[in-house]
Amino acid sequence: MFDHKSDDLRSESGLTNFVRSWRFRVRHTITRVQNMLPKHIPIALKLSFVISLLIVFGMALLGSVIITNQEKLLRNQINAHGNTIASQLAQSAKEQILASDKLSLSVMTKNMTNDENILGTVVYDDKGNVLASAGVVPKDSQAILLTVENTGKSKTNTHEWELKKGSNKVEKFVSFLHPVHFLDVTAGYVLITFSRSSLDLAIIDSVRAVTAATIMMILIAMVISFVMARKISEPINHLMDASKAIDEGHLHYRIKERRNDEIGSLIDNFNSMADGLLKKNQVEDAFSRFVSSNVAKQILSDLDNVEIGGEHVEGTVLFADIVGYTDISEHMTPRATAELLNEFFSYIGEASKLYNGTIDKFMGDCAMIVFGITEDDKDHRFHAIACATLIQQLVEELNIERTNKGLFPVQFRLGINSGEMLAGNMGCEDRMEFTVVGDAVNLASRLCTFASPGEIVINKDVYDFGDVSERVIAETHMPIQLRSRKHPVLTYLIKGLSTEYQTIMTKQTQLIISNQAAA
Repeated sequence: MFDHKSDDLRSESGLTNFVRSWRFRVRHTITRVQNMLPKHIPIALKLSFVISLLIVFGMALLGSVIITNQEKLLRNQINAHGNTIASQLAQSAKEQILASDKLSLSVMTKNMTNDENILGTVVYDDKGNVLASAGVVPKDSQAILLTVENTGKSKTNTHEWELKKGSNKVEKFVSFLHPVHFLDVTAGYVLITFSRSSLDLAIIDSVRAVTAATIMMILIAMVISFVMARKISEPINHLMDASKAIDEGHLHYRIKERRNDEIGSLIDNFNSMADGLLKKNQVEDAFSRFVSSNVAKQILSDLDNVEIGGEHVEGTVLFADIVGYTDISEHMTPRATAELLNEFFSYIGEASKLYNGTIDKFMGDCAMIVFGITEDDKDHRFHAIACATLIQQLVEELNIERTNKGLFPVQFRLGINSGEMLAGNMGCEDRMEFTVVGDAVNLASRLCTFASPGEIVINKDVYDFGDVSERVIAETHMPIQLRSRKHPVLTYLIKGLSTEYQTIMTKQTQLIISNQAAA
């Protein structure tokens, strides 16, 4: 009993393994077929294939109907011809059969076979005995007579039969058996044999003609369908090219084709969409010029939730202020003053980009730059100091050029502080801007005002944070007493960066100046 159970378990296990192996092979075959297929099949080929397939199916169906009808028509013609001749022979042989005049019947059958279409003639008496015969005679003629007698047919009976000639050759015949009646008595039978070769040859010729016409129509239809498919798919290909161009950023790309159908409406809608994308991109580009690119992305990504408010963040603020701006502006025209500010502010903008800084705003002659606010930056304190140092070196290089041109030098003072501040949209519902506010921001502004021309003043907390003091060169500065604070604020003066950072900054300075000069 235990052995039978073991055999059953082994059988079930073998069946399970076979099914799993079969499923794996099927999946593997399907995967190979899918990998062999091209990744992209043009729609013109698909349409051409479908149209050609429909035409092939239609022509094949039509050809089969034509061949069937042709064969039926030929059979009816042969049957009608055989029935007529058999009926005429039965009428002519009636008296000879009744008189048992075998000699006349032999002459008659011999004369009938002289017709090239009639291959054999037989005359039977009412018992089925052969009275006269000539030409090809079916071997089973007695069976034919017996069948006719048993079924009681009084009309012409058609019988198809074959005769082997040699080992491979077979000749086909069709015989027509007609009874000979005298009054209401069957006096005998006459049988006439024709070749089926003409029928088969006519059918073969019909098949060949229909097949040739079908192939010709298929070839013509494939060419026409491919041309039509290309014509139909051409605007679709234009839309694909245009979509690809738009996706790659070529927003000026337009489809110039004009049509008065559904595809034409689709093309017009696509061009309108491209116009909207271009205007949207232009608006975004212009918007990013008024606010930082990161702020612009944040606002544009969630336009439904643009509202007043902010969140507390940890960041660093850098103020860069032109010394003696009032005296400078009094001796310059407004246009010249604006050109001076734009020139220096453009260098400040390039410096801030290198150290992940974001220009919060320009306030007259002062630039406010924030670090670690709009994007995450764990080293925002050092980046603010490095940015201020780079601005200081850029100003020194620019002042050398200005002095060589006979222009007065421009001095900046810079203040840096870090801490918790509120970052968000400030203002009213109709007019707001993204900025940072708080005591840490105010202190950075105050440190800037206490700096002398060309100096960078930072809070001691910034200097002592992490490894900032190891990467900068600084010296203690005078304490600053503020009304809002009980204890004075300890400060440091930045003199530069450590050697490795200073080497990089020197290259950055030359690169920015050369790029600005080439612009």
